[in-house]
Amino acid sequence: MSDSKRVVLYIDSLKLGGAERVTLTWSNWLHQAGWQPLVLTRKPMSWDFYPLPQGVTRVVEPSDNSWMRRLGPLAFPLRVLRLQRWLDAQNVGLAIGVTSLPAIKLLFAARLLGIPCVVSERNFPPLKRIGWIWSGLRRLSYPWAALHLVQTAAVGKWMAAHLGVHRQLLLPNPVQWPLTRFHPSLEPHDWLSSQGCGSSDPVLLAVGTKADQKGFDRLLRWWIPLAQADARLHLVIAGLDERPYHGRDQQADLRTLLLNQPELQVRLHFPGRVGNLADWYLRSQLFVLSSRYEGFPNVLLEAMAAGCCCVSADCPQGPADLIQDGINGRLLPEAASDLQWVQLLRELLSDAAERQRLALNALKVRQLFAPAVLQQRLIRALECVVKQEAAN
Repeated sequence: MSDSKRVVLYIDSLKLGGAERVTLTWSNWLHQAGWQPLVLTRKPMSWDFYPLPQGVTRVVEPSDNSWMRRLGPLAFPLRVLRLQRWLDAQNVGLAIGVTSLPAIKLLFAARLLGIPCVVSERNFPPLKRIGWIWSGLRRLSYPWAALHLVQTAAVGKWMAAHLGVHRQLLLPNPVQWPLTRFHPSLEPHDWLSSQGCGSSDPVLLAVGTKADQKGFDRLLRWWIPLAQADARLHLVIAGLDERPYHGRDQQADLRTLLLNQPELQVRLHFPGRVGNLADWYLRSQLFVLSSRYEGFPNVLLEAMAAGCCCVSADCPQGPADLIQDGINGRLLPEAASDLQWVQLLRELLSDAAERQRLALNALKVRQLFAPAVLQQRLIRALECVVKQEAAN
């Protein structure tokens, strides 16, 4: 295989998350199109959650030795040179950086070798803070990219205005249907039954690995009055790991909000990471996206594809690209009050016919975001990038 067909996709880890899942989807598409994809991460394989697609090579970046760790950010140039040497040794013809920090580092390393580099932000940059040093490096390096893959038009517009990013391809996330299943698989009825939730008890479902971004504290505020009025109503938040996130126990932080309400604590559930989310979407009465910001919410797209009635905050960016309020789900303004949220959730919980109507309309995302169309768009764009580089 020629060097031009070797492509590296660089991301921090392959832990549970939307960016990680999309990275593997793209690597699979590239393999199907005749490329040799290598997925490179900074974190070890012990962090991996998703199965590796056939034909994809998995690689881990060498860890810093003790003196580099002591240097901290000052060792960034050395890390770039190390990545540059690796790219050179692998004869990579194209590099794709996924999320801000890996993309910045990859842009510097690939520039020294003349390798075309494609960048994919996976969140809304002004709300996803990365620190002033990284922000400066991003402003410097992002215009170097041969192409930026943006999930929404709004994100692309912001990046053009603030980061000088003009070579863009609008590429929303695909939805795989049926949804992929993998380990660990928790049967929701059995698991919830073991937690005291009856088979007919109503369930609100949320999914995510970052409690603050996903606004789970807000969701808890909205759920409390509903749960006080209905002793059968349960809240399930899937995806939050028991391991600390940035030094915080996210599950414990949320339970603290119910410290004086033990009768509600027993109806707040954290099944952790589950590989059969489709079953959990089907078990719930409502899927709620309470996020403060998004890039393009995979979980909302998947919940809609699974035929779940969905309610979302109209946060920047992504939910408005998926939900037409009152047609295929409900979309509340970002400035909506707690009372407005509680009223809407209460109305939907009491109206099974309305939930079913919205859920049936939501199924259309299976066609609108079908992988085949998006795969062709991505492969054509990447082939153009490589040809343009060869022409230069």
